[in-house]
Order: sequence, then C-alpha cells, then structure tokens
Amino acid sequence: MQKRPETELTREDFVNALKEMGTFVDVTVDDLLELNSKAAKYARVRKTESLRIENLMTRSMITVAPDTSLADAAHLLVTNRISGLPVVDAQQHLLGIITEADFLRAMGVPSHQPNHSLWQTLEAMFAHQPEIREPTGRVADLMVENVISVKPEHTLHDVIEIMKHNRIKRVVVCDDAGRVQGMVTRSDLVRVFFDRLRRSQQTTD
Repeated sequence: MQKRPETELTREDFVNALKEMGTFVDVTVDDLLELNSKAAKYARVRKTESLRIENLMTRSMITVAPDTSLADAAHLLVTNRISGLPVVDAQQHLLGIITEADFLRAMGVPSHQPNHSLWQTLEAMFAHQPEIREPTGRVADLMVENVISVKPEHTLHDVIEIMKHNRIKRVVVCDDAGRVQGMVTRSDLVRVFFDRLRRSQQTTD
C-alpha cells in the first residue's frame, strides 16, 4: 500500500482543528471530510483543465506537402495507423488537412453519417467494395483548407470545447506564424483522462 502524502488531511486533523477553534460549528467531522473530498475533486479537475496543450500534444507528426500524390498519402495513413495528415509548405506553415474520410469519399465509399453506427458504416464500405476506385491526383486536390487550429498556450479545457463545438476529432497546434507544432486528437484526450484517473487511484491506495 502506498504511503499517504504528509500534506494530505486526515480525520484527526479536522478533529484537532475543531477543538482549536473552541467555538460552536454546526458541522460534523464527517461533513468536513466529505467537503474536503469534494473540493479536492474539483481542484484536480481544475488543474487538469488548465494544462497547456503544448504539454499534451503529439509533436512527432507525419505531414505531407500539397503536391504529394494521393496514393502516397494513403499509404502513410495505413502504414502509420493514423487518421489525418496536416498539409504543410516547405516552412511547415499549415495549408490544410487530409483525413481518411476524405479518401473514402474520393474512392466512392460512403463516409460515416452521424445517424449511423460504426458497424453500419463498415457494412456500407464492404458492400461497395467492387465499386471502389483508387484515388488519383495530388493531396492539394482533396485536402480541406479551412483547418481549425489552436495555439500551444491554449488549455485542455479550450481544446475540448473547440473540438466539441466543431464536432471534430483532432486539432492542429500552430505557433503565431502558422507553423505546425503538433496535433491533439481524441485519443490524446482519452490518454490524459486515464492517466489522471490512475494517478488519483494511486494516491488513495
């Protein structure tokens, strides 16, 4: 069992604090303990949400140029098991993004619909397999140019709100000059959640 941190408040601390006050307080020690537990929970949430995104983002990203062939870009997606590629110029300025959904549409495969389950989408993909056509052309022909991005100083709370409001799965992180610094995906947010959960459990064991 892990030792409790020396600064963690215990029941005895609250008992001694009430005795020291020497006045009537209309709360019990149990009330104070529960209040402290709830306050600590909100403090942990506040601390997590205030984390700067530069400390959470994925920095080692794979990017493509606008003149990259669609076949090469598709190969990068498959071999690296990623779902989106930022499109940049020679100075790493963000020009757009190309995702697996863009490729599916270009290949004649129905993309995922909000009212469809994942399994319905997969069934539609396999049902249309004979009609699938290999994408031709360049990344510039298919990429989305109006990309929602954030800055490194944005907080986790900011990014969650942006992703939720725009119904997107990823955001590119850019500096003030528009150069790509990293990317944050829903998977990154899930990892942060479980990491915080694990740490919280360890401190209570």
